[in-house]
Amino acid sequence: MSDESLFSSRASHNSPQSRYTVRVTRRDNKNPKQPRETSRKVGLARALSKLGLCSRSQAADLIRSGRVRLNGAIRLDPETPVRLGRDRVAVDGLAVAPSERLYLLLNKPRGIVTTAADERGRDTVYSCLSENLPWVAPVGRLDKASEGLLLLTNDSEWAARITAPETHLAKIYHVQIGVIAGVDLLQKLEQGLTTKEGEFLRVTRAGILRQGERNSWIEITLEEGKNRHIRRMLEALGIEVLRLVRVAIGPLSLGTLAKGASRPLSAEEKIALDHALRSS
Repeated sequence: MSDESLFSSRASHNSPQSRYTVRVTRRDNKNPKQPRETSRKVGLARALSKLGLCSRSQAADLIRSGRVRLNGAIRLDPETPVRLGRDRVAVDGLAVAPSERLYLLLNKPRGIVTTAADERGRDTVYSCLSENLPWVAPVGRLDKASEGLLLLTNDSEWAARITAPETHLAKIYHVQIGVIAGVDLLQKLEQGLTTKEGEFLRVTRAGILRQGERNSWIEITLEEGKNRHIRRMLEALGIEVLRLVRVAIGPLSLGTLAKGASRPLSAEEKIALDHALRSS
């Protein structure tokens, strides 16, 4: 990755580096005002992530390439201790200050991947976002064929709480399947089954939404989702998934947000979700 692409606000849609703002008021040797978050020590890569600059893995790459200075000295170890609020951190000679915290809700369309960049050149969720946004990262994932509610943020600690299994935050999916669903199917999903990989999976709740002549829509609630959790369970039962849409995470719902559109969480939504995290 070139120096030019790192700070360009007009970089490729697949480049997460185009999604952050480095807030700079003076050069590194001018002792710019630093964040007052905390004086506890964290690793340098994590510090850059906490400041909202980029992901921890991207920060590690910047550090190893010699582009990051701590208190004026180049550091090559991503785990170098940093005291946020006291130490001066700079990238390419430009001081880094905290980016504004962003909490976005996106209606992910089918056919795009939930990654920062794709080596195969496929469209990513970043193609749905404004090029002028600071860097944000997806909170969890929806696979390429799935759609619906996806959160994005530059608040890495908040994202970790959302995805932590121990929070038991409910996620609701509407799934169209190629069979007529019955009570027996719902029971199998709730009781659990073993996949072909030998992993035992179950859902928290399952219900029937509506039925057609050849297919059905069912609602599935997960509190601890694994990779392709629902698809793997239905595959084990020989059932084809026609569509899979995430419609809610905790108190947040997709609502009428258009496909490919995004919006910031309202203050009320953020408070409600934080309360759900504390209560779980």
